[in-house]
Amino acid sequence: MNEFEALYETILDRKKNPEEGSYTAYLFDKGLEKILKKVGEENTEVIIAALSQTNTDLVNELGDLFYHIFVLMAQKGVSLQEVEEELARRSKKKHNLKAERKPITNL
Repeated sequence: MNEFEALYETILDRKKNPEEGSYTAYLFDKGLEKILKKVGEENTEVIIAALSQTNTDLVNELGDLFYHIFVLMAQKGVSLQEVEEELARRSKKKHNLKAERKPITNL
């Protein structure tokens, strides 16, 4: 089991068996809106770290973002396997560059 799988399994366990004082249990108790707020906050912190902080800071913020994304996945019933399958499907595509949109000039 890799670190992502271990983290996701821990999150699923906290959802099923909430522990008093657990931040993960707190997020599940507060619900989807709180979880989404945290995903948004962590996403912003990743951007800031990437633009103006050290790689160590960026790694820490990425860890926070992954954690909160996994909480969101657990809340919505999305498994790691589903995401892995989607990524595998995408990796089989060839020539996947999206064409740039031409500006509309006839307005």
